[in-house]
Amino acid sequence: MRSDPDDPDPVDARLGARLAALRAEQGWSLGELADRSGVSRSTLSRAERAETSPTASLLNRLCAVYGRTMSQLLSEVEAEPAPLLRAAEQPVWEDRTAGFVRRSVSPPHAGLRGELVEGRLAAGADIAYDRPPVSGLEQHIWVLEGELEVRAQDVEHHLGTGDCLRLRVWGPTRFHCPGTDDARYVLAVVRP
Repeated sequence: MRSDPDDPDPVDARLGARLAALRAEQGWSLGELADRSGVSRSTLSRAERAETSPTASLLNRLCAVYGRTMSQLLSEVEAEPAPLLRAAEQPVWEDRTAGFVRRSVSPPHAGLRGELVEGRLAAGADIAYDRPPVSGLEQHIWVLEGELEVRAQDVEHHLGTGDCLRLRVWGPTRFHCPGTDDARYVLAVVRP
């Protein structure tokens, strides 16, 4: 818990610093990154300075520009990777605006292609991604509780508890929780 509400969240502060470092590594100005990502310069600047917690949609756009999955990016702001990640130590990131909670279940490791993520989408919540973070990304979406609608490649899939959808992501996707209860699911991600 933060002692001063004006202090940035520690994860947001590390994430902002990493985003600024990635932009600097590319030699891009905020304007160049805004052109590449479709995100305004002011929003990028505020995220880099940890003045705002970035949304899932914003991080997805930046991951696409930098060629990373969201888990890769988030793991870069965490401690040194270990082969075992206890439940209490699994990083949790929340997009309060969208009603989305994301838990990185797999121990982070830059050299591996697969990872597990637990997602929780609030009843009625809807998240749209305009592009995959990495083109051709393989995803397995296994619903543990509730209902989930997933739209990819102009096809909508309605998933109930226990259902699993496998797909390759080439374009926009949308996750929607149509039920009156939250949807909880496992997302297995495999980089091409």
